[in-house]
Amino acid sequence: LSELEALMERMKRLQEDKEDEEASQEEMATRFEKEKKESLLVISGGICAFPLQFCWRTFDDEIVSTDVSRYIEDPGFGYKDFARRGEDHLPTFRAQDYTWENHGFSLVNRLYSDIGHLLDEKFRMVYNLTYNTMATHEDVDTTTLRRALFNYVHCMYGIRYDDYDYGEVNQLLERSLKVYIKTVTCYPERTTKRMYDSYWRQFKHSEKVHVNLLLMEARMQAELLYALRAITRHLT
Repeated sequence: LSELEALMERMKRLQEDKEDEEASQEEMATRFEKEKKESLLVISGGICAFPLQFCWRTFDDEIVSTDVSRYIEDPGFGYKDFARRGEDHLPTFRAQDYTWENHGFSLVNRLYSDIGHLLDEKFRMVYNLTYNTMATHEDVDTTTLRRALFNYVHCMYGIRYDDYDYGEVNQLLERSLKVYIKTVTCYPERTTKRMYDSYWRQFKHSEKVHVNLLLMEARMQAELLYALRAITRHLT
């Protein structure tokens, strides 16, 4: 089977398995912990050779760099994993305890009038943006795949949804795609066209660009949840 056909077959099998039998809460918690620990071991691609410089790769994979360290106070600032590798008990942010819909949305509106409505509209628009296609296939429900992409980003940030089976992430997102996701989400300056071309080769550019939009919106929402939860705790 081609990469596309194999992915569609896994999506179909997941739907059938869900109809036959749902995983228990204990099983879903175990699958989340496994996925969370494995996400710490995923190494991003296209590592930059200039640690104190801003650098990126052109579409020809030629490294272009410029020294911007003199313009910023902390040139070493960047993404760090939410926990150290090898730790037995990794922190978990339970989304049910602090959700965007029930908590973050109202707080951010209090802090900056109407910004919550604009952010919520942006999140929903990007999440629901679909032509119901997968490459040459039409009338395909891609909800399962979109949810796996969004929730995997939150998983990398230690955020867990109790009602989501993270076994879907493991079945739908291959290792190479997880590397791409971590690179785009955590180290976007390291992303190369070669990496972009290497996954889902049969998909249209519009579909792959939608993946990028999903990843970045998921990251923004994850960051907002942590920040707004901290503000809520401070206010109370």
